[in-house]
Amino acid sequence: MLASLEGTVRGSVVATTPASRLQAREASTSPLGLHWAEPSAAPTPRRILALLLPRFRVERLRRPGPVAVWAQHGSRRHVVSVSAEAEAAGLREGQALADAQAILPEVMLAPEDPAGDAAALERLALWALRFTPLVGLEGDDGLVLDITGVEHLFGGEAAMRSEVLGRLARMGLSAIGAVAGAAGVAVALVRAGWSGLVPPGREQATVAPLSLAALNLQPALVSALQGLGLRDVGSVAAQPRAGLVRRFGAGLARSLDEALGHATRPIAPIRPPPEMAVSRDFADPVVTREGIEAALGGLLDDLCRALRDTGLGARRMLLRTSRVDGAVQEIAIGTGLASRDPAHLMRLFHGKLESLAPECGFDRVTLEAPVTDSLTGVQGGLGTAGRMTRREELAQLIDRLSQRVAVWRLAPQASHWPERAVRRIDAFEPMETPESWAVRPRPVRLLRRPPYIAAVALLPDAPPSLLRIGRQALRVVRAEGPERFEPEWWRDRSGRKLRDYYRVELVSGARLWVCRIGLAEAGTEARWALHGHLP
Repeated sequence: MLASLEGTVRGSVVATTPASRLQAREASTSPLGLHWAEPSAAPTPRRILALLLPRFRVERLRRPGPVAVWAQHGSRRHVVSVSAEAEAAGLREGQALADAQAILPEVMLAPEDPAGDAAALERLALWALRFTPLVGLEGDDGLVLDITGVEHLFGGEAAMRSEVLGRLARMGLSAIGAVAGAAGVAVALVRAGWSGLVPPGREQATVAPLSLAALNLQPALVSALQGLGLRDVGSVAAQPRAGLVRRFGAGLARSLDEALGHATRPIAPIRPPPEMAVSRDFADPVVTREGIEAALGGLLDDLCRALRDTGLGARRMLLRTSRVDGAVQEIAIGTGLASRDPAHLMRLFHGKLESLAPECGFDRVTLEAPVTDSLTGVQGGLGTAGRMTRREELAQLIDRLSQRVAVWRLAPQASHWPERAVRRIDAFEPMETPESWAVRPRPVRLLRRPPYIAAVALLPDAPPSLLRIGRQALRVVRAEGPERFEPEWWRDRSGRKLRDYYRVELVSGARLWVCRIGLAEAGTEARWALHGHLP
């Protein structure tokens, strides 16, 4: 079950430096079979694989027979996508829905679902991460993969392109794929229906004879250009640039420069490339919990060994599993301190593995370390080592707790109002406590919504001698105060009243933190509130 798929990556670890995350470098293979990214003197020329899925909106539905997706714009209902069977019967995009039903009465119709299409394309982009760590979306029916430095893992660019298209075909998705030296060029090629590989330096010559569909322009603009006799990219590029911009706008010039490779088309990655990752393919899909745990254990050992060799520790880990049917599932864990202890990380993953649904089985499992920190061995006396060991044990305990409940601590911030004087921070975030903080006793629990109560005081500024909370009358045996809090004039609303706080102890032994809102004035009844419980 855990055998690796012959002919693909048996087990690979890819490490990238911060400066090279967005551009992969040529990898070399170590004697252990681990693939490391090594910086080179000259950057490797970029190679981009663009994929266009012209029938994605209808094929993602996975319905048999002729299928058409329709949309309504105003009072007009028309077809926006058709399956291959429906197209063979005479249906086409842009056709009126009534005409399509008349031509093919048995066609299965589905309303347009832009949100569902976007979600499905994003899931497909996550699936494409099995080929390269840098995958971006292209419109609502395309993907862009930066395959620089990873194509050799699949036997070269041609073999990699064929494998991607073959896997998409087995998932029931029609696709056009083109490889070029720039993202704009590759996208222009597939938009024009061109499929194949462009040798370095031949981008402009390959794009020039293509139709205007390569520029992905509005239909009205395409008609205007064709009316002038400009029917391919090369004829448009031969025109004076100033005249094109003046008549058709800067958008045409930008699209033209990107298609010819003169301007950079950025790729917005669906996931930031990880600091380090390890993955394995399986000839027999993993379907049992024991198989998943065994696969995860092996990946953790490989990744932690790689982290140890580079002096790093993971702060966050992501487990990505790819099912045979193309579905992708992810599980993430985080640690308070950098860690490369496989046993500890396995315990953090253990409780979350139940959320995985293998069904037909996982044929690829990837473990990434998106966030890492430096982690070097402890040097020093026994006291230093002991303190570091206790610190790591505490961090591991908090990590295990944080997988079930939210773990945080309080830190001071600049305000003297009790509800503003503290804020929640991460359990491991560094914090400096000012010497003046908490000089006076404060409640262990502040009420989020302090209730109003009734109080009896012998004098206007005297502490209360009797409290009425709800229907209970509670006698006060001890009291301290008042402690006055003035409004923060630089951010409080005008007219906000001051507060006088008292620490009181009841006959029952309970200790409360109550406040009088506003100055006590003769002839008026002051408002009191219960703000917290004292230890």
